[in-house]
Amino acid sequence: MPCNVEIKAKLRDRQRVLEIVRRLSGSKEGTTLVQEDTFFAVPNGRLKLRVQTGCPGQLIFYNRSDQAGPKLSQYTIAQIHKPADVKATLGSALGILGTVQKTRRLFMVGQTRVHIDEVKGLGEFLELEVVMSHDQSLSEGQQISEELMEQLGIGRDDLITCAYLDLLLKQMQNSD
Repeated sequence: MPCNVEIKAKLRDRQRVLEIVRRLSGSKEGTTLVQEDTFFAVPNGRLKLRVQTGCPGQLIFYNRSDQAGPKLSQYTIAQIHKPADVKATLGSALGILGTVQKTRRLFMVGQTRVHIDEVKGLGEFLELEVVMSHDQSLSEGQQISEELMEQLGIGRDDLITCAYLDLLLKQMQNSD
């Protein structure tokens, strides 16, 4: 199963981080992605249907612990050509937990996907995904992630332990 080492952090100084990421990636603008992720109720891990402007849909299953530091995420992805039908079917069978809408700017720094996300209802975040090769260890991926965090000025107190969906659900509970 493919895997990443990931972190997610609150983005406190977007402009400064963008300047550093542009320099490290060699890309002035990166790639802008508009995404909607619908999460389904499953007994373990997370299952989401991603609809992205200009691309086929993706059904993504992943398993990742909720911890603050760099963590392993194992995933599988299936391309979906009729995402509305899949959403209706899985929604009926499993139930929908919620939806996350975001605009993501993607930059590649070596083997790391750097995401600068604007999440509807939550604000701005940074996500690092170190795309691991089969012969790399977890500790090597964590080291790459920690070095990039340091270069970007991301501190431990900026880290988020959970998924955007969890933050949105918590926000909804607190407003009730």
